[in-house]
Amino acid sequence: MSEERQHPNTSERFFWDNSGYLVLKNFLPAELVARLLEATDSAITNRRSKKEQGVSHTGMTHINGDDTRIFYILDDDPLFLELLNYPPLMPYVYELLNPKPHHHASDVIVEHPQKGRGMGWHLDGHDDGFRNLGYPIPLLQLKVGYYLTDMTEPGRGNLCIVPGSHRAKYEPDKADRQNTELFDGAIQVCAPAGSVVLFHNALWHSGGPWTQETGARIMLYMAYEHPWMIASQEHWGYTKEFYQRLTPEQRSFFHGFVFDPPEARWG
Repeated sequence: MSEERQHPNTSERFFWDNSGYLVLKNFLPAELVARLLEATDSAITNRRSKKEQGVSHTGMTHINGDDTRIFYILDDDPLFLELLNYPPLMPYVYELLNPKPHHHASDVIVEHPQKGRGMGWHLDGHDDGFRNLGYPIPLLQLKVGYYLTDMTEPGRGNLCIVPGSHRAKYEPDKADRQNTELFDGAIQVCAPAGSVVLFHNALWHSGGPWTQETGARIMLYMAYEHPWMIASQEHWGYTKEFYQRLTPEQRSFFHGFVFDPPEARWG
């Protein structure tokens, strides 16, 4: 395989190491984006109905008016499960995180224009964003966000980040974090539908401001962790039947103890 076809290539790796994130524009085929939007609409409709009726279901469902966020989505639609080990993405996960990654978390966000919405700057990870591990916070979780709607323009609730902040010794000023506008150094990640953003757990990030009056922000997130970690409740959120249906390759993304009978393995 030539250098140009290896991923991440040298340029992508250099950008990732220095910035703490990486954007892969137009990464998903348009046909797959369309199918994912259909699956998302169906899953959101089903989850909202169960939540409103008080019906027990896998995962968590957060409803705020017309906005919805659902967690533990791998069993909501077979297409979501296919993204767990989506072949074009895996070289990035193997190289940036671990050759034997484990699934950490999954969720879908559907938002509509919310003028005046405040920011929610944070790091990912348990124990206060893994701050107790010292500086710099290591890469323990790799977050992957799939853009399912067009966000080439700012002001659509775009993911906002502070490039390079995964290596910062100090936190952003509290007043800056409470501002409804972006502070110096923060940017909105603008990209077309089908794009992918990968970022470090210690990168400061937030959902962004809404200035557009139409459209929707629909993003699907997958997160991966090292095989020696158990840092997510999601592993306990699925049924035995779900785990038994997984392909051998998909099974490798989970600890052996979730299967029946348990598998004697670690990675």
